[in-house]
Amino acid sequence: MGSMAWEVIGVIDTDGGCAEWTFPADPGAVRTARSVVRRKLHGWGLESVADLTALLVSELVTNALRHATGPIGVRLVRPDEPSDVLLVEVSDPLPEPPRERVARPEDESGRGLQLVASSSRRWGTRPGESGKTVWFELAVPD
Repeated sequence: MGSMAWEVIGVIDTDGGCAEWTFPADPGAVRTARSVVRRKLHGWGLESVADLTALLVSELVTNALRHATGPIGVRLVRPDEPSDVLLVEVSDPLPEPPRERVARPEDESGRGLQLVASSSRRWGTRPGESGKTVWFELAVPD
C-alpha cells in the first residue's frame, strides 16, 4: 500500500446497526472512506448497495474536502428490515449547506450533488452543533 495511510481519526460504533468514522481533511480520506464504507456494507450483507454508497460517499467527502478544513464524519445506519432504507450521512465543520448546480459538459466538478440527488431515494442537509450534515437514503432491495 505504500505511503497511503488508512488514517481514521475516530471510529465510533461499528458493531451494531450503526457505523461511524471521522477522517482528517486530507485527500486520502476519500479513498479510505470509500473502502471502509464498502467493507462495512459487505459485512452487513448489503453488497447490492455497496458500490453506489461508496461512490456517493466519495462525492460528498470530496465536496467537504474542497470547502472545509476540519474533520469529516461518515455515518451509516443499517436498515431494520430488508426492503427498508440505508441512511448515509457525511458531516463537516462548514455551516453553509452545499448548493446543487448544473454542471456544463466541460466542467470538471459540480456533479456530486446531482449524482446524490438522482441516485438516492431522498437526500438533504441539516445544521449540526458545528457545521452541517449532508444525508441520503438508498432503498435496499429484498
